[in-house]
Amino acid sequence: MTTRTGIYIVPTHRWYIERTVWLIAGVVLLGSTLLAALVNPLWILGVTATGLVSINVAFTGFCPIGNVLQLLGFRPMLASKTPKGSNLYFLQTDKWYLERRIYLTVGINICIASTLVLAYSPWWTLFTGFVGGAMVWFAATGYCVLANILLWLGAEPRLNPNLMPSGRCTDCTKSAHCLSREAQHG
Repeated sequence: MTTRTGIYIVPTHRWYIERTVWLIAGVVLLGSTLLAALVNPLWILGVTATGLVSINVAFTGFCPIGNVLQLLGFRPMLASKTPKGSNLYFLQTDKWYLERRIYLTVGINICIASTLVLAYSPWWTLFTGFVGGAMVWFAATGYCVLANILLWLGAEPRLNPNLMPSGRCTDCTKSAHCLSREAQHG
């Protein structure tokens, strides 16, 4: 696997659907974690639900919160290019790009952690709280630790195309196109 360098930061010039979804999910995680730690451990099921929705978005592209935001006038940056349903919002699922991997990784991790909260120890709320805080930070600043780890491991970003091309481009059938585009903009 080819490793990469650079810092991944998503655009923060406007509140697009995906960025707003990260903010809402982070607030839900923080709220559910706080309620689970201070009121009743069953509040951690809010974290589990958020994780399951995140996994669903990664696999199917369908995001219920994204659809509500679209109805409210928010515009996407990673919407599917092929329309589905009656103007519904779907995340692109054509390949496993970096941002899609974030949805999957976060979903799996918070589902496991919320199960550990109920089965073993409320101390696992520290992890779900960290993830919630990291998501709010990501939405506010555009910087995400997980996204940068995925970038350094070779995941291709879509929201920060200035980091393209990776070292894998020389083996890609479209490398001539990508590398010439990079030379024009670089």
